[in-house]
Amino acid sequence: MIVLYDDALAREFEPFATTRPLGEVRAGAFLGRERWARWFGQRVHGYITSPHLGSFVEFDAPPPATLPLPAGTWLVNARALPVLDQDTVASADAIYIGARLAAVRLRESVTGTTLQNGTLALESLRPDQAVEHRIDGVWMDAPWDIIRHLPTQLAQDIPALADAIGAIALVASVLPNSAVIIGDAPVFVESGAHIEPFTVFDTRGGPVLLRAGSTVHAFTRIVGPCYIGLDSSVSGDRIATSSIGDVCRVHGELSTSVFIGHANKGHDGFVGHSVLGRWVNLGAGTITSNLKNSYGTVAMWTPAGLRDTGLQFAGTFFGDHVKTGIGLRLTTGSVLGAGSNVMDAMPPKSVAPFSWGTRAPYDAFDRDQFLETASRVMLRRHVVLDASQRVHLEAVMTHARADRRWPSR
Repeated sequence: MIVLYDDALAREFEPFATTRPLGEVRAGAFLGRERWARWFGQRVHGYITSPHLGSFVEFDAPPPATLPLPAGTWLVNARALPVLDQDTVASADAIYIGARLAAVRLRESVTGTTLQNGTLALESLRPDQAVEHRIDGVWMDAPWDIIRHLPTQLAQDIPALADAIGAIALVASVLPNSAVIIGDAPVFVESGAHIEPFTVFDTRGGPVLLRAGSTVHAFTRIVGPCYIGLDSSVSGDRIATSSIGDVCRVHGELSTSVFIGHANKGHDGFVGHSVLGRWVNLGAGTITSNLKNSYGTVAMWTPAGLRDTGLQFAGTFFGDHVKTGIGLRLTTGSVLGAGSNVMDAMPPKSVAPFSWGTRAPYDAFDRDQFLETASRVMLRRHVVLDASQRVHLEAVMTHARADRRWPSR
């Protein structure tokens, strides 16, 4: 079986680590869990992650794993992400991406506090005389690596996924509804996707994939590489080099960004080089800055303090359940903690989880009010906030309010 391991570094991938294991964050066209499941050809059975995520539950995600892990388990560092279109080796005991050990097959059962608290190094579990297998892939060493590697990952993921799901590559002679393709890379369409008239697909930078149930509305320009997930819709502007997860609504200009899934950008306003968690809703006119006036590299808040990303372009990272007010302006390299609901003109560069208000310092979001809002939002997408999900959200709220690494509200 396969178990994904959030090491100590993965547990600092805020604002997402507040509410979800790293394997449930989208990078390229896939959640990390989905990527490893496809590479191994079998499902992921669970996570070793932060204690406050012990009640994590979401759609088809596996539960946290129970210890001890039995012999024969593949223990995989969740920060390692393989390229999909390459062979597995059944006899391997250790899988490397670059010079780093990405996964190890356990020769004996494993438990212990270092595994639970994330300080265990996989190298300590590598069997003597292990059969090694080296593969192509990337490492996520910081949250902004999701953006750093996005164009390359999409270009690799889209053809592999299109082949796996039997998506058809459109050709100019059979384009539906007056759509146009500019460029030589393919536009893949899964059965059940919808393309309205006067859509432009610009594939000079890479391929495009539309999943079943997705809709591209009239007068939209899709610039590849670009992935549009199941039952998502995009409309009315330029959508470029982005990965849009399932059941999202995207309107207005979007560039080099990732939607984990079930998020809304329903109105005008530029969003670039950003990552949106689940159940995010951006108010009309919410705009992210992704480039400093100096054209220098962007710094972002992390639990270890402000860090230079090394990137010239970096927008905003929105945690799960974030809501923004109309006309909100977000400065370059902003981080909005999970569950925050901010409505001022320009929030601080970092906002603590479950903050609420029209001007910093913010109030704490009332627990019952937050849960009621979350329930309404989810029900609009035909998802019921059940008892197990409430337990999870209450646990992460308690954890977040005791987490002193964030700036004060």
